[in-house]
Amino acid sequence: MEKPCVVLVTGAGGDAQGWGNMQVTESVREAIIANGFDCRIVPAENREEMERGLNDGKCSIVWSALYFFSDREDIIGIPPDAVWVADVLDELKIPYIGPSAQTMKNLIGKFDTHEILAKANVSVPRHVLCPPAKAEDIDFFPAFVKPNGESRSVGINENSVAENPEALKKQIDFIQTELEQSALVEEYLPGNEYTVMVIGNGKKRKILPGRVTVDPKHYGKYPVLRSDLRGVGLTHVSIPEEHQEEAIALAGAACDALNCEDHVRIDMREGRDGKLRIMEVNGIPGLKPVKSWSPQIYSLYYPECDSYKELIGTIVRCALERANA
Repeated sequence: MEKPCVVLVTGAGGDAQGWGNMQVTESVREAIIANGFDCRIVPAENREEMERGLNDGKCSIVWSALYFFSDREDIIGIPPDAVWVADVLDELKIPYIGPSAQTMKNLIGKFDTHEILAKANVSVPRHVLCPPAKAEDIDFFPAFVKPNGESRSVGINENSVAENPEALKKQIDFIQTELEQSALVEEYLPGNEYTVMVIGNGKKRKILPGRVTVDPKHYGKYPVLRSDLRGVGLTHVSIPEEHQEEAIALAGAACDALNCEDHVRIDMREGRDGKLRIMEVNGIPGLKPVKSWSPQIYSLYYPECDSYKELIGTIVRCALERANA
């Protein structure tokens, strides 16, 4: 029986949008091959390059590090004419790993994520998108201000927690000017931070919570995970002693409401009432060996195995089964 072949699609935007750069992609490829599958990499900055690469060999299923084709390496920065990889794969009738095209779009737009979850009675913070709303429309403080369409804490800094309307307007203007996108204004959640990895589907779905901590000396006035704290070894993930069952239930409800598949990671934080709220659902979680949170979490729960190989293999096997590929 012929081995399934996983095609990894990446490009200049892979690190900003998805699991990492070409070095990380090579690590994913090695892990897939170690699990007994064939695997090849297709670098692509546009649809034509991807189609040529897909036609250049076997392809059972695609795993993309890209939401859409881009030559930007610094930020996601979704342009209005973006060509989404999953849309193209749906058109070509090629199965892929990860959520559907529409779910991917719902996840990268944090306001849309919040709206869908709120309608499904899944806990999220109070939230307003600016524009169309204006700073003077916000009536809750302190407020947390972040870009609507980024990841990896891009756009998060010491000024992200606004204590008054003047500070709020300044931070909204910063995001609109520097990142050229709308600002999502949320009720500030003062409690502990959690990140929850979800892999697999249906009865085989695994939900693994992690508690995220940073030495307090690296924080400013507020314990905010700024962009300069990410990816440099300053964050620590551990199996949580509190909120474990709550995090599992909340993550499961979020995945059901959003139709998440195969592998997502969900960031949560305690509100003033001590209960968890969902801040973000990442549709293409990072896969840097050791450094990214998904591999870290998996290694905590399965320390006896080659955790990176097993994580990648589990995601691929579940996706192939779901897609009948």
